[in-house]
This record gives sequence, C-alpha cells and structure tokens, in this order.
Amino acid sequence: MSNYAQRRSKIARELRKEGTDALLVTNFVNVTYLTGFTGDDSYLLITPKHGILISDERYTTQISEECPDLETEIRGPGVQMLPWVAKILTKAKVKRLSVEASSMTLELHAGLEKEVPGCELVPCTGWVEELRLIKDRTEIDRTRTACDQARRAFEVVRASLRPEMTELEVATELEYQARRFGGKCMSFPSIVAVGYRSALPHASPTNQRLSEADFTLIDWGVNEGLYMSDLTRVLVTGKLLPKLRKIYEVVLKAQMAAIAAIRPGVTCEAVDKVARTIIDKAGYGKQFGHGLGHGTGLEIHEAPRLAQGQSRVLAAGMIVTVEPGIYLEGWGGVRIEDDILVTREGHEVLTSVPKQIEECVVG
Repeated sequence: MSNYAQRRSKIARELRKEGTDALLVTNFVNVTYLTGFTGDDSYLLITPKHGILISDERYTTQISEECPDLETEIRGPGVQMLPWVAKILTKAKVKRLSVEASSMTLELHAGLEKEVPGCELVPCTGWVEELRLIKDRTEIDRTRTACDQARRAFEVVRASLRPEMTELEVATELEYQARRFGGKCMSFPSIVAVGYRSALPHASPTNQRLSEADFTLIDWGVNEGLYMSDLTRVLVTGKLLPKLRKIYEVVLKAQMAAIAAIRPGVTCEAVDKVARTIIDKAGYGKQFGHGLGHGTGLEIHEAPRLAQGQSRVLAAGMIVTVEPGIYLEGWGGVRIEDDILVTREGHEVLTSVPKQIEECVVG
C-alpha cells in the first residue's frame, strides 16, 4: 500500500468514528497530501472503501502520471464543479458527509445543501492536518533537500554581494540560484531588509542598497517541488558595531537554548518560553512580538506552532522552525531561524548555514 493510500485509510477510520459516509476534501493542499496529485481546482471524496479524485479534463494526463491507481471522476468542458460533485454524492448514496470546515466556502456549502437535499453536511476540522503533523521518511528527506538547496543558493549569493546591490536584486538572485540548484521556487517571497528596515518582520524588498547600513537581514526558503525550507540570517555588510553584537548574541543564545529544549513530550509553549525568558531577562521582551516558530511541510506555515498558549506536545517526525527575534523601530532587527526535526531521541537541526556573529561578517 502506498503512503497516499495509507493516509486515506486513516481518514476512513475517522469516518467510522464520526459515523459519516464520506469526507469531501476541498483544501487543495490536503488533496495533494492524500493523493500525490499536484494540480489544483480538484476535490477528493473519501469513503470507507474508496478514494475518488474529482477533477477536470485539463489534468487527465497529469493524474495518470501522478496517481494512476486512483479512481477519478473527470468533468468535461462546461460542467461546473457543484453539480458534478452533487451527482457523485447522489450516485454514491452519501447521506452524511463530513466537510472541511476551514476550507469549504459558504457558497459551496449552501449549494450542496440545495443540490443534494437528502445529505447532511457535518463540519470537521483538522483531520488531514493532524496527519500532516508527523512527517514520514520521504517527507523528511524532501525537506532535507529543500534545506540544502536554500543553503547552496545563499552561499552563492553571499559570495557575490556588492555594496551597490539593492534588496530587490539580492532577493532576485536568491531565487535564481535556488532554481539553479533544483528548487521549484521560493517557499515565500524572500525578505531582504537593510538596516532599520529589518525591524519589519515581513519587510518587502525595495531599492534600498546594502551600502546604506551596516547589516542586512535575509529570510528565505526553497520549495524543492512539494516540501519547503525556511531560514533567516543577519549579515554584517559594514562595521560590526557593539549594539548589533549585543542584540545578536542575545537572540542567538535564545535560539540555541530553545533548540536544545526540543524533544518528544515537551509542549510547544515550553520551548517558546525558553527563548522568551532569555530575551525578557536581557530587557528586550517587548521587542519580541511573535511566536518562536511554526511547522513546515507542504505549506510554509503549518502546525504545530511554538508560541505562548500552545499546549500541543511535540512528537517525533514533526518539523518546526525556531526563529526568535528582537526588533527596535528606527534601528533594525535581528532574527535567526533554523529548521528542526523532532526525533525519537531529541532533535536534529536540518539547516547548516553558519550563524556565529563572526561568521556572518561579509568581506
């Protein structure tokens, strides 16, 4: 049985527990996770005995290549999704249908109630997402590849940095190099922020030049085809001033301590607290305004979250970022981020870009 079939069989067990006849998967990412199909505009109907991919003729060849053994229902030109799904539900005699509450639109919900009046729609939350929390060996290996592609792209870009380069040019070069090393695309639009702009955690690249400040924050990641990496480094592009060294060392200490705390059985909020306590004691607690990290996988932000109030317990197979930061408006910000695999014995750092302050000096 393939990994995809095993995943669908786990959903089938949830159906039996819930007492429903089927689950309609409308989140395209979840469809990919359960089938291997990488297109969009397609749904998946899971019954206790079947998985049926509901798509259209644009994807016929792609489906035959990516998931040849999967039952399909292909709608032709001019056939709308709603009546097609309604026809399939009626044919399958589905009376109680679990639906993904977080992705099904109100329009589709109302349409199904009208088109299939004898079918009760039962909202469910997190069935597939809970499975996605624990990565299997293939998912971990693909994440390793994404991390390595990110490292290689960054090394080339770092070696070619020039004072006259703009944030936009650095971001563009990162994407070019990531693709050269086999990446499909970036995990997200790269953040390149010079000097005071690095105080914006989600700064968009501009025409500001590296020469306009003494340091630059770069937050980037690579999508290797399905799975993603996410890293942040601060490069010293001018003088290594005492204030930058002080703040950087606080952030690095917090990050290293939090990584050391990662192991099965520890709660997400406990790991966050390790880093937050160090930053608080250094006097920068109010300048650390976001959670410590998040899961990665088919999406760049997945469960679990390392943050206050998150009582979920870490388990082997989870992959999380650890990215504490200190942001001072008008001066700049420091964030250091790595991707961490929770293992049976503790953890493994999947990213390997140097991060000691002396190693971040360009030139």
